[in-house]
Amino acid sequence: MCTVCGCGTASVEGHSHSHDHAHDPSHDHDGHHHHNHDHSHHGQDLHFGQGPAGVEVAGMTQERLIEIETDILAKNDRYADANRAVLNGLGAFAVNLVSSPGSGKTTLLCKTIEALGDHPLAVIEGDQQTANDAERIRATGATAIQVNTGKGCHLDGHMVGHAMEHLELAPGSFLMIENVGNLVCPAGFDLGEDCKVAILSVTEGEDKPLKYPDMFTASRLAILNKVDLAPHCDVDLDLYEKNLRRVNPGIEVIRVSARTGEGMENWLNWLRSSLERKQGRVAAE
Repeated sequence: MCTVCGCGTASVEGHSHSHDHAHDPSHDHDGHHHHNHDHSHHGQDLHFGQGPAGVEVAGMTQERLIEIETDILAKNDRYADANRAVLNGLGAFAVNLVSSPGSGKTTLLCKTIEALGDHPLAVIEGDQQTANDAERIRATGATAIQVNTGKGCHLDGHMVGHAMEHLELAPGSFLMIENVGNLVCPAGFDLGEDCKVAILSVTEGEDKPLKYPDMFTASRLAILNKVDLAPHCDVDLDLYEKNLRRVNPGIEVIRVSARTGEGMENWLNWLRSSLERKQGRVAAE
């Protein structure tokens, strides 16, 4: 989790919005580094995430880090709750697509949009810079809003709320949020989505879920993408799934190749059934 993340502004199609991300005024900027280590050593390895905050920032105590993190997430959660209320009112199903860069999530998203046909759908694209991915989405005919985070490493509830204001979401629609390519910080930030879907390319290594457990623990579904490359990469697809379930026993896994179409129908059926279940749940409430 990004406790002091440094993302001060986000540009939503040319509109700049400031964000209240807390910074510790006691942090030393005089050029001297004060080390207050609470990490452990195993052999020659260094571990900086062993304290209560799960992270170390030079010059800050674990207590101060927890205080800052709690404040940031509380503010974010208020925005996320407002987004969720809007989505629930529309009976819309929102998916937060998370992955490392190069997993193939934009290609998968384009193929998904094409396969869903006339079903109402909108996309929020998150990247540090450029509108390249939003332009790829718009080429499919879907509505897309680009959110550029600058130095920011993830989308947050405030950014997504502003992007939603620029979208005319139809009742019963899908909202696809393509987060910044990053397997760390997006895990901790609720955007108001119904669930996170982690996309994992077979080229990334079977141990990726073990290296970045928070993201896969936070996700309801993992899409194992680019399975058409598996024979050429000497990978064990069953081991991918085993490691995913080591960190999240309840995670669902779908094997997909966006390029060849393998497994796409399973993914589409998952989306449709998830939307139906949500609409039934909202109607019952």
